[in-house]
Amino acid sequence: MKKQIISAIKSDFFKKFSIYGFGQFFNLVTPLLLIPYIVKVCGEENFGKVSVALAISFVLIVFIDYGSELVGVRDITINRNDKKELQRIFLTNLVSRFLVLILVLVVSLVLIFCLPFLQSETILFALSLLIILGQYLNQSWFLQGVDNINWISISNIISKIIYVIGVLVLVVKKEDYIYVNFSFGLGTIISNGIFTYLIFKKYDFKFEKISKREIKDFLKRDFKMFSSQIFVAIQLYSPVVLVSFFGNNFMAGQYRIVEQIIVTFKTYIFLFFNFTYPRVCNDINNNPSTAKRNWLIINTVNVLFIVFLMLILYFNSEIIVTFFNATTVFDLSNLLKIAVFIPILLAISIGLKQLVLGYNFQKQYVLITTVSVIISLILIVLFLPIYKLQGVFYSLIITEVIVIIFYLFCIRKRPNHFLAKDV
Repeated sequence: MKKQIISAIKSDFFKKFSIYGFGQFFNLVTPLLLIPYIVKVCGEENFGKVSVALAISFVLIVFIDYGSELVGVRDITINRNDKKELQRIFLTNLVSRFLVLILVLVVSLVLIFCLPFLQSETILFALSLLIILGQYLNQSWFLQGVDNINWISISNIISKIIYVIGVLVLVVKKEDYIYVNFSFGLGTIISNGIFTYLIFKKYDFKFEKISKREIKDFLKRDFKMFSSQIFVAIQLYSPVVLVSFFGNNFMAGQYRIVEQIIVTFKTYIFLFFNFTYPRVCNDINNNPSTAKRNWLIINTVNVLFIVFLMLILYFNSEIIVTFFNATTVFDLSNLLKIAVFIPILLAISIGLKQLVLGYNFQKQYVLITTVSVIISLILIVLFLPIYKLQGVFYSLIITEVIVIIFYLFCIRKRPNHFLAKDV
C-alpha cells in the first residue's frame, strides 16, 4: 500500500490535481481573508444576513446547474474524443439551462418582493441573484470532462480577485453589507463569461438550433439527479437559514463563522470529488480491473490528509476563531471542536458517493439523499432550541454517519459489485 501511495503521488494525475488545487486555493482562502474584514466593518448581525442570502443563492445554483456537475461531466468524459457529440451535449445543456435560469430569476424576484422574511432585505437578496447568473456561465462541468484543468484554475483566480477588490472598495461602512454578495456575483459573471467564450473558440463550437425534443429529453433525463442535488443543497445551506429564522441574525453570523472554517475543508473535499469523479467513471468503464485499487488509493490519501488537518484545527481552535474578530471566542472555539468531525465523515462519504454514481445507482442515490436531508432538517429543528448552535453541528454529524451507512449498504448489497471480495 505504501509503494502504491508513493506511486500515486508521483503520477501525472497527482500533478494535474496539484494544478487544479492551486486554482481552488483561492476559493478556499478568499472567504477566510474577507470574513474578518466584513465582520469588523459590518458586524456579526449583518454578516449573518449576508450569509443567509448567500445560502439561498447557493440553493438556487442547483437549479441552474441541473445536475451538470454529475451527469454532464460523465457524458463529456465518455465522449471527449467526439467533437460533434461534444458540441451537441454542450449546446443542449446551455440552452436548456438558460430556460431554467429565466424561470428561477422570475420566481425569485416575485418571492423577494412578497415574502416578509425576504422582503426585509430586498436589495441584499436581489443583488445576490447575480451569483446564479454567474453560475449559469460556469462551464467547469465541461472543462472537467475534457480534462482542461488549467482553465478552471485561472477562472477561479480571476473571479476571486474581482470579488476581493469589490468587497474592499464597496464595503466601507456598516450598511454596505448589501454589496458583499454583489461583488461575489460580479466576479463569477466576468470570469465565467470569458471562459464560456473561450470554449466556443477553442473547440470551434457553432451555434445551432436545439430542438424542443432535445431540450425536453435533457430536462426529463437529468431531473432525478437534479432533484437529488436540491436535497443536497438544502442539507448544506439550510442550517444558517434555520438558525436565522428560529434564532436571529446574530446567531446566524456566529454559526457562519464556524461553518466557514469547516466549509474551507468541505469545499476542498467537494472539489476533490469533482476532480477525481471523471477518473473513477473512466476506470469503471474502461479499466475495471484497476478501478478498485485506484479508487482506494486516491480516497485513502484524501481521508488521511483531512484527518491530519482536523487534528491541527482541533488543538488550535481558539487561535483560529480569534482571527475572525468574533465577540464570543470561547463559545465559538468549543463549537469548532465539535465541527471538525464533519469534514472527516464527509471525506469518507464522498468517496463512497463516487462508486454509487459511477455504477449508475442513481435511484438509490436519490433515495439516500432525500432521506438524509429530511433527517438532517428534523434533527436541526429539534436540537436547535435545546442545544443552541451545538445542536446544529450534532445534527450534521449524525446525518453524515447515516449517509455513510446507507452508501455502504447500497454498494455491498450486490454480490458482484466493486467492493465485493475478489474471487
